[in-house]
Amino acid sequence: MELLLFFSGFLYMNGKRISEMKYFSFCLLAILSTSIFSCSTEPEPLNYGSDVCHFCKMTLMDTKFGAELVTKKGKVYKFDDMRCFINYYNSGNDDPSDFQHALVIDYLNPGKLINAFDAFYVKSAEIRSPMDGQVAAFETKSSMSKFKKEWKGIYLAWGEVVTQYK
Repeated sequence: MELLLFFSGFLYMNGKRISEMKYFSFCLLAILSTSIFSCSTEPEPLNYGSDVCHFCKMTLMDTKFGAELVTKKGKVYKFDDMRCFINYYNSGNDDPSDFQHALVIDYLNPGKLINAFDAFYVKSAEIRSPMDGQVAAFETKSSMSKFKKEWKGIYLAWGEVVTQYK
């Protein structure tokens, strides 16, 4: 209330109501614009060696594994393994509908984030991931098929991946 009285007195000071009103409107617009546009919902690259997994708190190290969730409000959660990613996704801390992006690292393109819902997954005891999640993500079905055969693994779609660690 005191702030409102201050600004109302400021606007009428020295008979400069119109020019002060323009200045006040410009400042208010600048503040609102900054607050509206500062919340980006764009994914961030995973910084291996410095980023920390939101779930297990370990430093991300292996560039063939990792994941990221970005909320519609712009909050970014980073993970070092599919196990951590899925455990957080299923935790109930955030509703899955609140996520703008769900991304995983393409095993064949270290550091490259791809859409988690469209990725192809292999589960195998041969996969040595940071938290022993034993799941690798691939951007294409053909690349997934090659490793599935080599690792004697099983193919998982997104709907099956989200049930792996319950």
